[in-house]
Amino acid sequence: MIDYIRGELAELTPTYAVIEACGVGYQLFISLNTYTAIQNKKEAKLFAYEAIREDAHQLYGFSTQRERELFLLLLSVSGIGGQTARMVLSAFTTQELVNVISSGDDRTLRGVKGIGPKAAARIIVELKDKVATLGITGTAATSVQEAQAEAQTSPVCEEAVAALVMLGFSPAPTTKVVKAILKDNPTYRVEEVIKVALKML
Repeated sequence: MIDYIRGELAELTPTYAVIEACGVGYQLFISLNTYTAIQNKKEAKLFAYEAIREDAHQLYGFSTQRERELFLLLLSVSGIGGQTARMVLSAFTTQELVNVISSGDDRTLRGVKGIGPKAAARIIVELKDKVATLGITGTAATSVQEAQAEAQTSPVCEEAVAALVMLGFSPAPTTKVVKAILKDNPTYRVEEVIKVALKML
């Protein structure tokens, strides 16, 4: 089993990263949270999960062990595969996802592409007790700088997300992409954000 891969970040997109280690390029599917965590880095360390099937051999990468733990918990739920689990982890931070599951907020879970009412209910019923063992409780505090940044970009963020949702994109992952764009480019106008987001979604 591959526990983690560390090396040069040869390629990075919002959906996968290629890490070159010892002359071998490993493609790992990632969440938007991991994308944000390793963006603009020359080297990266990703914790890995190998999904081996008859027709494919896929690697998933995570910036933290906690994210991988949540991914594995999601996989343990009947009907949840790797791609769906990755969508869930793209829609929420680990803190947010634990809070959603712990509070039984199936409505918020249903906002993720691929998660219907039955799947949302199964995730909550099967994982509500298990997520407590991860030791994540409450809501993480936001720094003053982050709060100011969000206040400054919220109108642009909201307008860009609304426009992209009208184009057919799912709200939760769209919000993550837009926030990532604005984090790197806080002076972008709505149309500039939308143009970049369309290439990333």
